[in-house]
Amino acid sequence: MHRRNKWLDGLIMLVLIVAACAMLLPYAWMVLSSLKSNMEIVSGSHTFLPSKASLEGYRTVLVDAPFGRWLMNSAVTSVVITAATLFTSALAGYIFAKHQFKGQKLMFILILATMMIPFQVIMIPTYLITAKLGLVNQLMAIILPNLVSSYGVFLAKQFIEDIPQDLLDAARMDGAGELRLMVRIIAPLILPMLSALGIFTFMNSWNNYLWPLIILNDESKMTVPLALVYFNGTHMVNYNVVMSAAVLITLPVIAVFLIFQKQFIKGLTMTGMK
Repeated sequence: MHRRNKWLDGLIMLVLIVAACAMLLPYAWMVLSSLKSNMEIVSGSHTFLPSKASLEGYRTVLVDAPFGRWLMNSAVTSVVITAATLFTSALAGYIFAKHQFKGQKLMFILILATMMIPFQVIMIPTYLITAKLGLVNQLMAIILPNLVSSYGVFLAKQFIEDIPQDLLDAARMDGAGELRLMVRIIAPLILPMLSALGIFTFMNSWNNYLWPLIILNDESKMTVPLALVYFNGTHMVNYNVVMSAAVLITLPVIAVFLIFQKQFIKGLTMTGMK
């Protein structure tokens, strides 16, 4: 029995290693391709390692294009959207979890229903509203439709429902108002959930491609995912430059995950869902 369990553990470990290598292979290929010359890539050579490592692709991205400007645009929009999502999700989740008001269940159902609607369905109405507000080619056009997340509201409600009501009542008896209640009690208790939600929101905002492509055509207002289109030539694609841009775009997301990975994992394991 012990030997069989040992073989089973080894088999599971082998499967996990193979799966991890399969998932990491595209990223490794992307990094190594960014170090190749464009001629080596388009020649049809399928060698994994570059014959001669070159940083020409990175030089083109960082020197010959306003990549720093695009990086700042993505950073501003992603940080603002993430902060606004965490604030609105925590506030709305608290109201739905701990307060009773008329039409509460219907309103919450409507919020959940929006999770089932693909963005492509509301893309044209959203564009028309944005154009009416005069926000085309403005970073606010990216931020405004993403200030509230129905998934974030749902997740926050599930977490806050698990907080004992006696704890909140005791804080109110000590003179704590609703704002202090949120800041001093609710927020620390749901911090793992906020961390996980924040990472997901930041990643989605940073990698958002379709909506910025539609609403932005001013080069100075572009976000980093649009850089991949910018570096595509009319008749030929500079693959090493595109791969270099993709590596640079991926680095901030990896950095955010590494910084908050403990809270992220803790948030995933403490879903609070019933």
